[in-house]
Amino acid sequence: MSDDIALSKALNAGLRKALADDPRVLLMGEDIGPLGGVFRVTEGLQAEFGVSRVFDTPLAESGIVGTAIGLAMRGYRPVCEIQFDGFIFPGFDQITTQLAKMTSRHEGRISMPVVIRVPYGGHIGAVEHHQESPEAYFAHTPGLRVVSPSTPNDAYWMIQEAIASNDPVLFFEPKSRYWNKGPVDFTANEAPLHSSRIVRTGTEVTLVGHGAMVNVLMQAAELAEAEGTSIEVIDLRSLSPIDYGPIVASVQKTGRLVVASEAPGFVSVSSEIAAAVTEKAFYSLEAPVLRVSSFDTPFPPAKLETTYLPDADRILEAVDRAMAY
Repeated sequence: MSDDIALSKALNAGLRKALADDPRVLLMGEDIGPLGGVFRVTEGLQAEFGVSRVFDTPLAESGIVGTAIGLAMRGYRPVCEIQFDGFIFPGFDQITTQLAKMTSRHEGRISMPVVIRVPYGGHIGAVEHHQESPEAYFAHTPGLRVVSPSTPNDAYWMIQEAIASNDPVLFFEPKSRYWNKGPVDFTANEAPLHSSRIVRTGTEVTLVGHGAMVNVLMQAAELAEAEGTSIEVIDLRSLSPIDYGPIVASVQKTGRLVVASEAPGFVSVSSEIAAAVTEKAFYSLEAPVLRVSSFDTPFPPAKLETTYLPDADRILEAVDRAMAY
């Protein structure tokens, strides 16, 4: 077990390990070379592996993804960085109509081992297009895998597993957690890439979330415990596919589920989980599945983000409603 390191440093270590282990791995994106990226996730990697393996691209997300598709067809394993979540949309067509469909279009003869890293979410006081949560667009698209780590240990292992995948992976990194430290076990992986995990045990209400929201759920669970309510918290980790086993087992125990996300709630990952759990565990539910999300509006100016984003108080209000049934 290592000393505690920041999530951004854990990603850097995971990328370094993937580059060292496989000469086919390439990193590409805006300012990821000498600068090391806006959040310094790729810091030092170009100096270590050279400009042919870690290189800057033009400010053209469609071109970045299109180039990655071509590299994958030639046997490479490109890892693209989209500088901010809101910048992914110029590459949306390449991702959803080409990258996601290429393997199916060729009946499995061509694989697309492409990873697209996306810093996402709020809590950093940024301007428009810099604090969005667009993960549902890609989870909705067949042919794409979508994951999001919440801890440094998951970041280290999940980025390597994503790069090793022969399918395209959208790798959503909660940017507000980049500087939060935690232990990383460099010797053993705790969980497969597409598995959800119980991070706190409880008996009365199940809370489910991913990315930065997991920390908010843990805060809410601690406050609820102080008031006498036992909360179980599940880190989703993978948004497509979703590992429902631990979620359903937890709901069968607690009888109540609250799903929380920074993304707007309408037609969201939270919506899908609510519907699926209602189908899979209907007779175990003591209350309706409740969702807590950001509001169905564009992300507001930075001064309003604390009102817009779900916090522990909003989670607890949902817990109280669930317990009232």
